[in-house]
Amino acid sequence: MVYEEYGKNIAIMRYDDPNNWVKLLEDTVKKFPDRPYIGQKDEKGVFQWITYKIFSKRVDNLRAALEKIGIIKGDSVGIIANNRMEWILGAMATFGLIAKWVPMYEKELIDTWKYIIKDSQIKVLFVANNEIYEKMKHFADEIPTLEKIYIIESEADNSLATLEKMGEQHPIPPKEPLFSDIACIIYTSGTTGDPKGVILSHGNVTNNMMAGRNIYPELNEKCVALSILPWAHSYAQTAELCLFTYLGASIGITDVEHMSEDLSTVNPTHLISVPRLFNKIYDGIHRLMDEEGGIKKKLFYMAKEAAKKKRETGKAGLKFKLLDKVVFGKVRARFGTRLVCSLTASAKTELEIANFFYDIGVPIYDCYGLSETSPALCMNCPSFHKLGSVGKPIEKVKLEITKEGEIIAFAPFVMQGYLNKPEKTAAIMVEDENGIKGVKTGDIGHFDEEGYVFITGRIKNEYKLLNGKYVHPAAIEEYIKLIPWVANCMVYGDGKEYNVALIVPDMEKAKLYAEAVNLSLPPEKVIQIPEVQILIGKEIKAHLKGKFGGYEIPMKFYFTTEDMTLENSMLTQTFKLKRRNVLKKYGEHLENLYKKS
Repeated sequence: MVYEEYGKNIAIMRYDDPNNWVKLLEDTVKKFPDRPYIGQKDEKGVFQWITYKIFSKRVDNLRAALEKIGIIKGDSVGIIANNRMEWILGAMATFGLIAKWVPMYEKELIDTWKYIIKDSQIKVLFVANNEIYEKMKHFADEIPTLEKIYIIESEADNSLATLEKMGEQHPIPPKEPLFSDIACIIYTSGTTGDPKGVILSHGNVTNNMMAGRNIYPELNEKCVALSILPWAHSYAQTAELCLFTYLGASIGITDVEHMSEDLSTVNPTHLISVPRLFNKIYDGIHRLMDEEGGIKKKLFYMAKEAAKKKRETGKAGLKFKLLDKVVFGKVRARFGTRLVCSLTASAKTELEIANFFYDIGVPIYDCYGLSETSPALCMNCPSFHKLGSVGKPIEKVKLEITKEGEIIAFAPFVMQGYLNKPEKTAAIMVEDENGIKGVKTGDIGHFDEEGYVFITGRIKNEYKLLNGKYVHPAAIEEYIKLIPWVANCMVYGDGKEYNVALIVPDMEKAKLYAEAVNLSLPPEKVIQIPEVQILIGKEIKAHLKGKFGGYEIPMKFYFTTEDMTLENSMLTQTFKLKRRNVLKKYGEHLENLYKKS
């Protein structure tokens, strides 16, 4: 069926395009057997790369071993591990038996692992290391379906290496899944309850990947990604892992701690990222310039102004060309020498930050989607790009907007449903007049006159003040975090007379402040000084004035030095606030702000 996008026919998937992970890998191995595929660091910190041909052989071995120990079509195979070569090795071996792949995060609550293993009826589980194994080995006695646990970083009898060797003796060809066969179960972050298992078929993921790929025709096998987002999330799994495997391209694996040094080592052409990472880079650059002071700071801000003028007029004068080379050239060098662009999703990039990176020649293309849609629905790209928007709908996507402003999305990559949750599935899934599956996104948005989509809030996160006015806290929070004093925050005020906010101050800024005013106190003590809290509060209010309505600006603040992190379960894996968890800890403090005069 041909979908309509603003009255225009959009080409359907070509017959030779892969509609499952198995064919996708086989096609790539035939075309690019000797190209480097996955690169990860060895014990000395040196990147080691595996070619597609060697990787494919290891997939054959592991697939045979999984069948030998009893994995059949429809079974669930799970993994608790960060991104690594063995992650996709296990996934591809599982796909070749038409079994289901269930990934979990290393940084997760033990109870959440247990819930997912039980809910998805995992039969065989891979874990990254002995540390994780020791935390959950007792699951085998408590969950009837869990038969075997294998450790990746181990030489014991239950190691992945031992399992692969078993498979060498029993080669079997892969089974090719159908479009509708289940590929993976992606568990959502559980910001509003227990995690929900999003059921995605092979066709869901590969269709979505191809629809996104088709608006980036310049992508090819020579592209290189630096992987930082977890493949256990649908965004990185589709936009990075599936896409770059299809291309025959290369993926180097890093983490937040080592991203800066690995950018120069891997020298990527593309980054699949989230706005929070660029926010940190933006803050770091501006903090460094302010600390340097003098001519460096003056040249930096002159360059920013010249770049802004170029963006607004479309003309690059001599002043911009000189400053771009002297100032912005050094900033670009931090990303390597060949970065073309970065795709960001999960949240909207603040316009101020998007403009900055666009001006310096490192464009950020905001995209939009849900785990429930495999995930991409809208994307910016070099051919059509509007800062502040999330782009236009990609191929085969039809969006409708209700009277309340909620976006309803219809596409062939809409999920099969939530695992074991028929009521929640029924609450979100709909059909159009042609019987095409769709989902209620829960996002509020609108189209502009050119068909670009703008996301303005979440129905669930939206709340009403006592004056009857609605507040979208996420937009206010992102803007507050642009202030050098603020590392993180949460705005609160549902049913209240005015908003208040929880503020996590930036400890580095507090340290610099103490030095500037000759205070011999650690940053944690500096933040407790009432005058400092008043100063930060005034900066926040001044920063928001003119950007938001007076009723949206927080009137009072509660300060804490404990950041919201993955470890304390206040952030999701893509750095969204788990508001329910934050309120469990700080709700009483925020309520008390309304009691004080």
